[in-house]
Amino acid sequence: MGREKPVLEPLTYIVDEPSAPYVLLADEALLAKVRHIRGQKVMLDRDLAERYGVEVKRLKEQVRRNMERFPEAFMFELTLEEDHALRSHSATLKQGEHGKYRPFAFTEHGILMLSNVLRSERAIAVSIRIIDLFVRMREALFVHKGILLKLQRSERKVDGHDADIRTILHRLRRLLDPPREPRERIGFKPGKA
Repeated sequence: MGREKPVLEPLTYIVDEPSAPYVLLADEALLAKVRHIRGQKVMLDRDLAERYGVEVKRLKEQVRRNMERFPEAFMFELTLEEDHALRSHSATLKQGEHGKYRPFAFTEHGILMLSNVLRSERAIAVSIRIIDLFVRMREALFVHKGILLKLQRSERKVDGHDADIRTILHRLRRLLDPPREPRERIGFKPGKA
């Protein structure tokens, strides 16, 4: 018999430590941290470090020590322009923080690899939840894409029938309300003999 695939609960809570209370990690909070950069859905190092419970500096150290695990498809460093654009859209820096270092952006695969590099139970639990979120986002996109394709096909069919429908409606209107032509009067007509 094959191994059964584990069933993941909805993304509501993760465990910080076995003895610690649950830490809220709602879908909405995670979704707010997923960004679309260079055509990919990614999460930034500062957002992941916060969730993993480590300093951004430590997270980056581990990544730099293990660069062979992070090809461009897994992780890339933002340009200064990209970082500035992100910061101008949302106030991410607190008073006294500086942004002289460009952030790393991790794809779904990079987040999974990051849990292997950090090796803490919390990092593994958070990574599993984030990967689950990415998977569900991809599934939702797939479902919506199917619906969109069906709508486009229906639209093309309807577009071809517009002229036919107009003709049918025009003829129906004529049947319901035929044009009134002047009719010849019946009966006595003065002046005609």
